[in-house]
Amino acid sequence: MAQAVDHTEDLQQLVDEARRQQPLDDLVLRALHSLRTMIHCDLAALYRLEQGQLHAQTAVGPLASPELRRHRIALERFPSIRRALETRRPVPLHAHDHAGEEGDPHAGVLDLPEGHACMIVPLFAGDESLGIVTMECREPGSFDEETLDRAGACGRLISLTIASARKADLLDRHLQELELQVQHLMDESGPSPAASELMAASLSPAMSELVRLAQQVADSDMPVLLRGEHGTGKGLLARAIHGWSRRSERPFVRVGCSAASEAGLERELFGYVERAANGDARHRAGRLRIANHGTLLLEQIGALPDRLQQSILRVLERGCFTPVGSEQEIAVDVRIIATSSVDLEVAARAGRFRQDLYFRLAAFPLELPPLRDRPQDVAAIAERTLAVLVGRSGRGPWTLSPSARELLARSAWPGNVRELVNLIERASIVLPRGVIEARHLAPSSTAAPPAPAAEEPLLPLRVAERRHLEAALRRCGGKIYGRDGAAHLLELKPTTLQSKLKKHGIDRLEFATGDGGSPAEPSGRAGPEPKRRAVASSVIWPSAPKD
Repeated sequence: MAQAVDHTEDLQQLVDEARRQQPLDDLVLRALHSLRTMIHCDLAALYRLEQGQLHAQTAVGPLASPELRRHRIALERFPSIRRALETRRPVPLHAHDHAGEEGDPHAGVLDLPEGHACMIVPLFAGDESLGIVTMECREPGSFDEETLDRAGACGRLISLTIASARKADLLDRHLQELELQVQHLMDESGPSPAASELMAASLSPAMSELVRLAQQVADSDMPVLLRGEHGTGKGLLARAIHGWSRRSERPFVRVGCSAASEAGLERELFGYVERAANGDARHRAGRLRIANHGTLLLEQIGALPDRLQQSILRVLERGCFTPVGSEQEIAVDVRIIATSSVDLEVAARAGRFRQDLYFRLAAFPLELPPLRDRPQDVAAIAERTLAVLVGRSGRGPWTLSPSARELLARSAWPGNVRELVNLIERASIVLPRGVIEARHLAPSSTAAPPAPAAEEPLLPLRVAERRHLEAALRRCGGKIYGRDGAAHLLELKPTTLQSKLKKHGIDRLEFATGDGGSPAEPSGRAGPEPKRRAVASSVIWPSAPKD
């Protein structure tokens, strides 16, 4: 009897683990194994109750078989099983039960001798019947009262395990809804004006024409392809198109196509379904479903794997998708905007991108001009950045001196708006408040003529990479980590940048400044990076655009 008490405590521990949201499949499987240890049997099988039928879900013991996994028991045919569910007490099935009109629930599935021992253990939570556990022995006879009581206690603990897992799943769904609400609030919040206002405020003729075309296409449901160099503000323009559209009050959801593995990206985009041991389906909505009736932004779509390109094409053509692990199609009404910093037309001709998807996306392409082609906007962007930093950092205010404006105006900005914003943010750290002079801005690798001559010879890749790394370190005062570090400027992991510096024999300390621009860096191996969210929050101008 002491042994039984010990195993009951083990089952109670399983309930505690279930409350910590461990996988239900593992918990139920371990519970059935513990049950077989406490009560000798050749089979312990869990059935879930669904619309008057019991569906075999999990089974352990020498009699477990693939055929049993597909077994169904009609509740109306077996009064003994109904009695167990109604009384909430285990019911033994005797030889006369098997031989009578009711018959054996496992007839035709298990090869058992006449008169074998069988017991039905009910599973329930509150007023709801969850299912049963059947226990079968090859030996003739029946289970005594002490064994029935022990099985009843175990059944109640298994029921609690299932109920706790269901509550955890419900909590997970609520958290998912909150995550969407938080993302939507982040998209709409911030001290700077809306994306649509900022795009329309550009002084550049090229940007004015771009905004005019974007406003025209905004009211349609046509897919839009935004092309341009890194850092030109493609994400900001996508946000503006959403704001100008009839979907503006609906979700705006971003997905980075190069930020995850193929399997992870598929689950993030289309969601997934997992089946628990009790048959409950755990649904995790993907970004497509979250964006229903709104806009889905696919950033750097050129990195999307071919198989997922086909799935996105299906969404565009048929308005439906299938979650991972499910066979059910889900209809969706979503407007897709895609961005790319590579020439998708060239990629499609070379077979690196699906031509059919490219033609669907490129029906209305918009090309964002680089910052060097819109010099009228440089000073305005810098001033907006400083205005936002006043509210965000608690420092400032700042103004730009004529020398600083001149330096910004003659820069070529290969990193576009993102580079400009990073430069201004660094200056705000060097100078807590006051007038920003040219000396407060890091020496710019972009202070070359706005456009190189067409006949200018190309440097060998190794030489060009070394010079680019040195220029980034020079601008950031030798700093690698942080938003004002070279890794952030170059869009590299700090560990990747350190590897490249080692390969080229570059010592970052040679570029360290003494004006506060080079805080202490970690030495040796870098620690773990902060965990990134699956979907980045929307960036609001004049913070650095996503691409």
